[in-house]
Amino acid sequence: MTEKKKILIRIGSLRHGGAEKVLINFLKNLPEDKYEIDLLINLYTGMYIKEVPSWVNLYYLVKGEMITTNKPHEIPVKAFRVLYQKMFLWFPSLLYTFVLKNKKYDVEIAAIHGMYKELLSSPQKDSKKIIWIQNDIFNLKEYTPDIIRQMFNFDRILVISNKLKEEMQKLAKNEKEKQAVVKIFNPIDKEDTLKKANVPVDDFPFSNDLPTFITIGTVYPQKGYDRLLDVHKKLIDEGLKHQIIIIGDGFDLENIQSKLNDLKLQETVKMLGFRSNPYPYLKKSDFYVMSSRHEGFPTIIAEALILNKPVVSTDVSGIKDLLQDGKLGLITPNSEDGIYEGMKKFLTDKELPLQYEKEIANTDLPFVLQKSVAKLQEIIDEL
Repeated sequence: MTEKKKILIRIGSLRHGGAEKVLINFLKNLPEDKYEIDLLINLYTGMYIKEVPSWVNLYYLVKGEMITTNKPHEIPVKAFRVLYQKMFLWFPSLLYTFVLKNKKYDVEIAAIHGMYKELLSSPQKDSKKIIWIQNDIFNLKEYTPDIIRQMFNFDRILVISNKLKEEMQKLAKNEKEKQAVVKIFNPIDKEDTLKKANVPVDDFPFSNDLPTFITIGTVYPQKGYDRLLDVHKKLIDEGLKHQIIIIGDGFDLENIQSKLNDLKLQETVKMLGFRSNPYPYLKKSDFYVMSSRHEGFPTIIAEALILNKPVVSTDVSGIKDLLQDGKLGLITPNSEDGIYEGMKKFLTDKELPLQYEKEIANTDLPFVLQKSVAKLQEIIDEL
């Protein structure tokens, strides 16, 4: 009996987010007899907590809900949390002694790019370190080339698209650093997606036969919903009838809602807020539209493909891999005009979406769960 590999995985919380979901998907499918896994989260909160497999040891720094506002009574709590977490960053041996009970690890994994400092400050110098870059960090202001260079202190840098792999390898100083960058597809649980999509919904917002676009994601400026509304208005004014469903919440919700009202689009655009199961709405819609300014690996596009939906998307990180350079969906320039031209094509050329549906149906999708999990095991095992 070979001894199990001892692995520490760190992430901020288990709230609804792409990286969190990916981590849970992996944990649920890793073999319990091969690994002993400790999962350390900074903030014990989120919808995925209950999905952590029972054999994974769950540790946390603080408990409570995420604080996203600055109400006076919340400021002390926020300040305490920041200091408490900083303390473990400054004195990591306290963390490993008191929270993690002096356990020795073979492999330590930062499941999200924001955890790079925490992992690099680990007092366990012999453990192999892996960082998982789930976002296009080259588009995040706080990630300067100097900060990104620090990622090469990890033994493996997992990236989720070819574009990220190329960008990282450009910063590599030698062959060894180049080899450290590995592309791995985020896993999508196909069966689970299909099962959830079949749940009946009684609040689908449209009852007519007009072409329906759907888009799903946190309402942040990066998602480009402002551009989407402008494009929608333009197409409607040109007589190209269609409707849009937006599912998600976020700090930009009120701005987008008031823009929608200003443009008088209440009849043709419906914002449904957050839905823990958006798939039945996706299944009932005709097309998926992604208007994002930037993305890491848009998991939702993979799920749209599993449900055989024609996709029109801006050219963001990960999209060329997912849509196989345009074979499985329409990739437009990352601009308002690009979104406009793409949606217009779907509305005027009825053959195009059908062609995509056929291509999707005949393609063996590479991001299906089993393939991704096998790849991750291979990476862990060779270290």
